Amino acid sequence: MAELMKLEEVADYLRVAEKTIYRLVDKRGIPAIRVGHQWRFDKAAIDIWLHQNSTDTKVRVTKK
Repeated sequence: MAELMKLEEVADYLRVAEKTIYRLVDKRGIPAIRVGHQWRFDKAAIDIWLHQNSTDTKVRVTKK
């Protein structure tokens, strides 16, 4: 059974502002399901999306 999260919950889960989630939904950048007038987010789909869209960044520190 899928675990659906509300917008507030997914914003908390991803540690971003709710406005950021709205922007991602508008750009279809995050997997979301419309239930009535509210957005719902499948936790498993969010985890997959997060893994696929994460970037491995390496920081290079140099001495002066």
